[in-house]
Amino acid sequence: MIIDVLRGGLVESRHEVDAVVVSVAGPDGPANVVEAHGDSTRSVMPRSAIKPIQALPLVSSGAADAFELDQVELALACASHNGERAHVDRVTDWLERLGLSAADLECGPQWPVFEPAADELKAAGKDRGAEHNNCSGKHAGFLSVCLHNDLDPRGYIGPEHPLQRDHVTTATEELCQVSLGDQTPAADGCGIPVWSVPLESLAAGWARLAASDDGGRIIDAMMAEPFYVAGTERACTEFMSDAIRPLAVKVGAEGVYCGVVPPMQPGQSGSFAGTEDYIGIALKARDGAFRAAEVAMAALLERLGALAHREWPLHNHAGRLVGELRAASFD
Repeated sequence: MIIDVLRGGLVESRHEVDAVVVSVAGPDGPANVVEAHGDSTRSVMPRSAIKPIQALPLVSSGAADAFELDQVELALACASHNGERAHVDRVTDWLERLGLSAADLECGPQWPVFEPAADELKAAGKDRGAEHNNCSGKHAGFLSVCLHNDLDPRGYIGPEHPLQRDHVTTATEELCQVSLGDQTPAADGCGIPVWSVPLESLAAGWARLAASDDGGRIIDAMMAEPFYVAGTERACTEFMSDAIRPLAVKVGAEGVYCGVVPPMQPGQSGSFAGTEDYIGIALKARDGAFRAAEVAMAALLERLGALAHREWPLHNHAGRLVGELRAASFD
């Protein structure tokens, strides 16, 4: 795919995006490639776009039920949230119910990524904390799995910790149908292991997650509580809130974006109306551009009949319209 950046009607920049759309009939089914753009087999580090898959053990281990987690908390387990007050308050409450605090989070402190939230914190004379980290919900989920399974939570972000080795990494291997044993993982921004996965396998993993009973609960929570997956002025939240029909999406750092569109019902329009397949999507902007990944995901969702056409205007500091981004080619 080609995403063009236009200024004054002229192409100023151009982003190349590798993308794939697959269909999967069930949680253990094979993936059939529906659309492939660029190199759909390339291996990528999914970064935060794999969070819903990493959240599966929260449900499958029984931890979510044991701690009576609601859909907001399941959505937060998949989130790269803004650090807005609502996000932080719910994570803090969750940790308190576990008998823990932000001091137990190993994701590190971070200023809220939503500038008004960061400004509010600074104006109050407060410092950033791990609870403000955009990954704090995911880490609260990891701690929940540790406590429920009697695992020492200390060092839970390490690749050899039982949480990662026996639960999180295993979920990735099983859903994406890949073997990661020959890899040495890198470290993600929040410290957890990040593995390299082919785009087609990643898209299929998302579809199988949604098609499974436990994974379906996670996807349902994301669709029900899109604000807690990201927040104000965030594309993930807006795509899920504005969708023509239910869908779940999640962005990752360095231009990765993944999503799933559950089966359409008879009478609904779109490329897969009336089928029972789950449609998984995975893409990566080759230059890591966040903006290109957003536009590419919106364009693919539009082609699937799941999202209305969306404009991507560019404004200068005075608010004047000076250009736009658009999907120029699907080659």
